[in-house]
Amino acid sequence: MKYEYLIGLRYTRARNRASGRNHFISFISLTSMAGIALGVAALIVVLSVMNGFQKELRARILGVASHVQITGADNRLAGWSAVVAAAQKHPQVEAAAPFVNAQAMLSVDSLVRGSVIRGILPEEEARVADIGSHMVAGRLDALKGGEFGIILGSELARSLAVRPGGRVTLIAPQGLVTPAGLLPRLKQFTVVGIFEIGMYEYDSSLALVHLQDAQRLYQLGEDVSGVRLKLADLFQSRQVARDLTTSLRGDFYISDWTRSHANFFRAVQIEKNVMFIILMLIVAVAAFNIVSTLVMVVTDKQADIAILRTLGATPGSIMQIFIVQGALIGVIGTLTGIVGGVLLALNVDVVVPFLESILGFKFLAKEVYYITELPSDLQRLDVLTVALVSLVLSLLATLYPSWRASRVNPAEALKYE
Repeated sequence: MKYEYLIGLRYTRARNRASGRNHFISFISLTSMAGIALGVAALIVVLSVMNGFQKELRARILGVASHVQITGADNRLAGWSAVVAAAQKHPQVEAAAPFVNAQAMLSVDSLVRGSVIRGILPEEEARVADIGSHMVAGRLDALKGGEFGIILGSELARSLAVRPGGRVTLIAPQGLVTPAGLLPRLKQFTVVGIFEIGMYEYDSSLALVHLQDAQRLYQLGEDVSGVRLKLADLFQSRQVARDLTTSLRGDFYISDWTRSHANFFRAVQIEKNVMFIILMLIVAVAAFNIVSTLVMVVTDKQADIAILRTLGATPGSIMQIFIVQGALIGVIGTLTGIVGGVLLALNVDVVVPFLESILGFKFLAKEVYYITELPSDLQRLDVLTVALVSLVLSLLATLYPSWRASRVNPAEALKYE
């Protein structure tokens, strides 16, 4: 081992028991290591949780929404079978399903709630959405044309105090013109199922009915509101939407999930970037503690530096000694933080419920947040980025004290020795 590394390691340990100053310097070194480790671990955990939020949010939204949606003018699309056939010619399109989208009031006794009504073909809907896998009561294929069954979100069913087998009155906004005036269109539906996506927005407002029942209720005839598409690669949705815009002929409006839910994902990405900057400041503060540690070491070891210089050590060698010491603090702190952060990020689903049971409250209440469980998605690139930035900051923090050590004048340092 080169003597620069050997001396740098010796200074890091500071084993001189006769000097309380050396023990204090060693304590400062340990504090710097702990600060870097804590910052790195916190940064890895927070980035993993933000990745988990983004992934979970995308999965839950696309479990109800569609990758690409084709709608007609005035929310009415005629000849939807031809549109489906044309859209499925695109190599990215795996499945397509028609839908009717409308609004209504749902009433049970004296309880009234606003709702978004979606008319679907159950066998086709199962190919473009995952609602069927989120059923907590009943089945999606329980919707039969002409039987006027309805499937409610869990929060919507709870607010209406209705269970499977119960009946709800649907009040459509389009009225009936009679000699007595304009009367609302009413129809009783039987609850045949309840779903729970896990997103309060959908669970509290969405209701599913059969496509034929929706067409009859809203007087659409054979028309629908639009067609929903599922893609082989959801990240190609914007390109597919552009392709369909040029290939489909007619008065259509084509949108993809990146536009219809852009605010959600943009907010998560911005928050992730801001949290990265804020938490990286913790690492920076801990890294620059290395500056104070090395300055104290340089001041304490001036006589040693002077002796090394008189023995032929070059200023570059002196710099290497203290760079090794500071870099070792950064490396140990970074590696410790990576191990702790990775372990914690992989076990968030265990740690968070344990903390909730101790503190006696839930961190993510479903009435407030879209996602009620704290997800985690550890990504290798995030870990490598955090480690690289931490090591670079630690290395930069060693440059000034090391340069200062290399400028020590042996004659001045040994004058009073």
